[in-house]
Amino acid sequence: MSYKKFNQNDIIYNTLKTHPKTSLVVYNGVIYRNNQTEISGAFTTSVPNAPPGFISAYELNVDRNESDTGLIYPFITKDGTLTSFRTVSTTSFNTDFLFGDVVTGSYPLTSSVSREYFSQGESRPYVRALKNTLNYYKYLSPHYSYSSSLGDKGDQKLNLISIPSIFYGSEIKKGTVDLKFYISGTLIGRLQDTRQNGDLVQTGPLGSTGSGSVAGSVLYNEGFLVLTGSWPLETGISRNYLNDVSNPQTSSWLYYAVGANDASGSGTIPSSSYQMDFLGRNDVPTVTLLAHAAKGEFNHSNNPTYVQYGQNKTPDSGSVAFIEPELEIKNTTYSPYPDPTGSFQKTTYISKIGIYDENKNLIGIATVAKPVKKTENQQYTFKLKVDF
Repeated sequence: MSYKKFNQNDIIYNTLKTHPKTSLVVYNGVIYRNNQTEISGAFTTSVPNAPPGFISAYELNVDRNESDTGLIYPFITKDGTLTSFRTVSTTSFNTDFLFGDVVTGSYPLTSSVSREYFSQGESRPYVRALKNTLNYYKYLSPHYSYSSSLGDKGDQKLNLISIPSIFYGSEIKKGTVDLKFYISGTLIGRLQDTRQNGDLVQTGPLGSTGSGSVAGSVLYNEGFLVLTGSWPLETGISRNYLNDVSNPQTSSWLYYAVGANDASGSGTIPSSSYQMDFLGRNDVPTVTLLAHAAKGEFNHSNNPTYVQYGQNKTPDSGSVAFIEPELEIKNTTYSPYPDPTGSFQKTTYISKIGIYDENKNLIGIATVAKPVKKTENQQYTFKLKVDF
């Protein structure tokens, strides 16, 4: 084993920007993500232990049944360090638990897209919480305004769709939101941010009512869709969008994504389906390390197979000396003839590269696919990439 320090030019810091695509389909009260259906396992009906359309934060308790195999869970024992879970308040930690008690949590933790509809004049604390954010983006488009001649989001009918950040990363990529509204498989409305300013403009079907009109706004950094378009997308037909058979409504963007974790049950609107597509953004910090094996370096090994087999390895010891025997290194130089053998060369085979911190603590191991032959007159540079 040998150590060699990385110099300044051997360490390259970079950031990899990726744009993963997410496609969500809402139908009959169920959300399908990226065309994934529910997968049955040996112990549960859902292998990820999460409903369709949900993402498991830690992907734990996969194909585990609580009654048969038991579910794993996080726990902390209350002791002098006063460590606890973030969801446990200081008051509860001090009054509800004694020293030695075990504070437990539960897995899996899941997240999914949700929708909330607000009727005229209905209280809407979630929308009010976005007031400053919406007004901040007015420089991009007047349709962001919380209250203006275009409408009052604190009072008008409004459809709020919330997208957790686990679906898109640091932000939704501007201009990639694409909303489609179907009735019995026929497209009756489509919204896109064609100007990349957050305005969701109805772009289809061509010639339909509302074409070219702005039906809502996208908060790309925060993950919200605020839909206010109330014009009818079909004529002569009313449907049970409010889960109230006595009050049917005409299809509009106010009822987009009905069944996405809202109060609507399955079977309420069996003919309506919705598709939502967008790209996210993930910034992945990366470090590239250049590990050099120069000429004359890394040509000795402590591997027992490095020396000729069958030699006496017992050291000579006495009252004044401890002498290790000189061992002959095995000659692995290739020769087409069994005798004489090829001229001896110190030869090693590099199979792994260890990465150490400044205190010689091993923090990573890179393994090559095939051991690399290294003689004293050869030199190599290994390029290692680490994602954080």
